Amino acid sequence: MITVPVDLGVAELVPDPRSANAWALFIDGVAQSYVDLDDPLYLEFAYARRVAGVIDAVRSPGVPIDVLHLGGGALSLPRYVAATRPGSRQLVVERDSALYEFVLQRLPMPADVDVTVLIFLGRPAMASAASEAYDLIISDVFEAARMPSDVATAEFAELVVPALRPDGLYVVNVTDMPSLAFTRRLAATLRTAFAQVCVLADPGMLRGRRFGNCLVVASRQVDGVPTRALVRSRPRDSGAVGLLRGEALDEFIAGAAPLRDDTVASSRTGVHTVRRLVGDGSGAASGDVDVEPLD
Repeated sequence: MITVPVDLGVAELVPDPRSANAWALFIDGVAQSYVDLDDPLYLEFAYARRVAGVIDAVRSPGVPIDVLHLGGGALSLPRYVAATRPGSRQLVVERDSALYEFVLQRLPMPADVDVTVLIFLGRPAMASAASEAYDLIISDVFEAARMPSDVATAEFAELVVPALRPDGLYVVNVTDMPSLAFTRRLAATLRTAFAQVCVLADPGMLRGRRFGNCLVVASRQVDGVPTRALVRSRPRDSGAVGLLRGEALDEFIAGAAPLRDDTVASSRTGVHTVRRLVGDGSGAASGDVDVEPLD
């Protein structure tokens, strides 16, 4: 194990004994990324495989795309994009410069990959993005296990929309408790800016039975999210993927107030508490919600 202080905590790279050249990245004890340098297509975490499904579906197979990654971690998703869509242009916005230097030193990117890393905050980076510059924007921004509130509001979503091409996709990784309180509010928030919003997660999580990761996927176009492709099981998945959209999503977010800049300060403690609780598994389950048939 390799441990170093970085700008936002302590980073640990832990070798995977199952593979000669694979590492898991932890920040302050919270798992952030997993990279197999010999196989960039191998994605250890289920949420990363679901994001890979979005990457695969946003354009025809092998077609280069322009991607903005908000949050870099160990750059596992940029490596996946580069391997599956050669020639893609990628910008990674990472706020922790010491972490970035550590990752590139220990887990170097291939020399022929077109990935630029910008050490900057996500909000001002999004505000300065060119119009219709990206096919895909991936938000995977955390402070340890917490999603910063300034990249979760309706005002932030309004910055994302014009930076996407008309048929582009926006995907947000969310970690939540069984009540899914934050996921509900985030989905309601994105509904204020996007024509279509869907939630993807393990069916048990969508029924309020455990904590874990959800993906919220949004499109500028009605029916712009390729839902059929996104619910397909991928290699190494333990089961199929649950999907909420349309009326099922209406029921899921009923009563959830969108997050806004002028109110998020008062709700920040609650949002951050959700993040902290993930590690101890506490929290009561909510009632069932409808989950679409699984492929």
